[in-house]
Amino acid sequence: MFQPGRVYLGWQYSLAQPDPGPPPRRPVPPEPEQLNPGWLSAQRREERLLSRYWKLSAGAGLAALALVLTLGLSGLLNPALTTLGAAVFVILTGLCGRAVWRGHRELQSTISAEEHRVSASRGSQESLLFGWLEGHARLFRDWQAQQQRFARQSLWYPVALPDGIDRVDVAGGTMAGWSALFTMTAAAQLATGGEVTLLDLSEGAVGRDVVALAPDLGVRPLVWVLPGDLPRFDLGVGMPAGPLADVLAASVAADPPADGAADPARDHAIMARVLAALGEGAGIASVMAGLRALGQVGDPREDVERGLLSTGQLDRITRLYGRGVTDRVVTERAWALEARLHLLEPLGSAPVPLPRSALRVIALDRGGTGFGHGMLASYVTVSLTHLLRQAPPGPPWRHTLCVAGAERLRGEVIDRLCDACETTRTGLVLAYRSIPAPVRERLGRGNAAVAFMRLGNADDAKVASEQIGTEHRFVLSQFTDTVGASVTDTSGWSYTSTVGTADSLAVSASTSQTTGRSRGRGHTRADPAPFGAHTGSASAEQSSSVGTSDSESITAGINASTSWGVSTSAAIGLNESLARTAQRSREFLVEPHQLQQLPPSAVIVSYAAPDGRQVVLADANPAILTLPSVSPLSLAEASQAAAARPPEAASEWPEPAPPPARPAPGQAPPARPGPVRADRGSADAAPQPRPSAPVSWRSRKGRPPPNLGPPPEPLDWRKRPGR
Repeated sequence: MFQPGRVYLGWQYSLAQPDPGPPPRRPVPPEPEQLNPGWLSAQRREERLLSRYWKLSAGAGLAALALVLTLGLSGLLNPALTTLGAAVFVILTGLCGRAVWRGHRELQSTISAEEHRVSASRGSQESLLFGWLEGHARLFRDWQAQQQRFARQSLWYPVALPDGIDRVDVAGGTMAGWSALFTMTAAAQLATGGEVTLLDLSEGAVGRDVVALAPDLGVRPLVWVLPGDLPRFDLGVGMPAGPLADVLAASVAADPPADGAADPARDHAIMARVLAALGEGAGIASVMAGLRALGQVGDPREDVERGLLSTGQLDRITRLYGRGVTDRVVTERAWALEARLHLLEPLGSAPVPLPRSALRVIALDRGGTGFGHGMLASYVTVSLTHLLRQAPPGPPWRHTLCVAGAERLRGEVIDRLCDACETTRTGLVLAYRSIPAPVRERLGRGNAAVAFMRLGNADDAKVASEQIGTEHRFVLSQFTDTVGASVTDTSGWSYTSTVGTADSLAVSASTSQTTGRSRGRGHTRADPAPFGAHTGSASAEQSSSVGTSDSESITAGINASTSWGVSTSAAIGLNESLARTAQRSREFLVEPHQLQQLPPSAVIVSYAAPDGRQVVLADANPAILTLPSVSPLSLAEASQAAAARPPEAASEWPEPAPPPARPAPGQAPPARPGPVRADRGSADAAPQPRPSAPVSWRSRKGRPPPNLGPPPEPLDWRKRPGR
């Protein structure tokens, strides 16, 4: 799971495979095409209306035929007229019957054609439905594959620092958050065969969870709680005189007096002279006895009787300084040194042989007095610094030193510790509860990563935001989105049937009588002389004519008209316009209020990288390791591995084109059912691809965004099975 030589600070939550949602619904089969009973009734009713005249005419012809035959048999009509009338009415009756038969045959043909069309439409619908079912089966298989990938995917990725970083500065945090962070870091180191030394100066017992977890990793931890365990604490015991004088002088300087009388150089000179008078191999108790003798505190003969000083050592100490003003100053300073270092007197007085362990925890007791805790913290830190200087360089982060409550140490002590760890390639984790000016100057200095936890103080949160840095982003100043849609669907049908009958009878009779008479006389003069001879003639004529005419006309007519119509229209109009206006601004990558609202185990890791500063939000809860969705690779490594794999072919839902079908008369054409969408379950459109998650402006190429949203509720790492 963990790789040797790497420091792990927590877990990063990322959902690479989105939830596929509910399974795609089966396509709803359309209503099967069938013969419309209303249309069938209308056709039969229309046929009856159209054939009613011919039926009546045929009945009238039969009645007339029977009448003619009856009259002929009774002798009222002569045989010729009877035969002629019977032939005429038989023909008329046959013609009417033929019209009735043709109308019935046309009706049967229309019904048969409609039944054939309905049958063909049913076959087309079944073929289309089978295509939908096949597409649904492919979609369902794809959904099952996505669901399996979603269920099997890793949700938590380890956050490991890259190579080249030799220190981690932790700013802010609570005791519970520190406990989670140190447990996470120590567990990763111990699991890979590394060594961890935890120096707890916070008096909050932040190493308790690390100690409880060590047996599960096959490690038996060594724990010292100071000052109670000073008798069996052997750190610094047997140290040479020069380094011991340096350690003791630095321990006193960590807690200077209020009057400002501290002088580190003078204190170091006094300690060096006392150790020189005592000789090599002098213990802390002998040093305290020498300081009491130099400061004239009590009776030095008691220390001689207890074996802390010999007579010769006492004589050499009393002759270190003269009897003047300088002597009084040295005496007072020796008394002050003894008073401040008195807490160290039981150091190493009852040594206990202890086996070597990969986990060592040195903690300050919260139940002790706070007067000498600063001196104890400096003594342990400076002593560890001296031991690190003597150690040869090893693999990076093979040995990890964690210091909780580093704000208790002076800047010079921290600088010397950082230099010693960098020289020996020892990993160093410094945790500060607050960010005062000395810490601010050293935060992130050198090849260091900075981890920010909850910072309740507003000033500290502002400093942390400035330390993380700012970045340009585009602020959306105006957003206009206009979407319009209009849907018009009109369906109607009409039926018109008109039947008309017209009969007319016209009878006309006319009689004309003409009578004429004419008479004429003429004279002719044969001689043109005035008194010549004359000739003359006379004629008379009379004529008479009588005429009679009679006419009769009979007209019969029938007209019928039928219209059947179906009209369907659908119109859909969509319009959309989107306009955005952005302004460039520079803002914090992480706002101060976000640092004040972080969960206890959340940590924002910031470090320099070739492509810029990286900012990652992690959860230091070590119980996440027990979840089944933990990845052995970091998020960047998992992304590279996923990019190296060939992409999977995306499945689509083919929509077969249905054959054209004529809608049934009197019925609107059925809506063409489309494939069922996997996300809505409707049958109106083909499934569309899901939109990807919005890209955060904080994200950069090759790294995830510092998502400050709440991750899934983590487990409580303090609850262990069997407890």
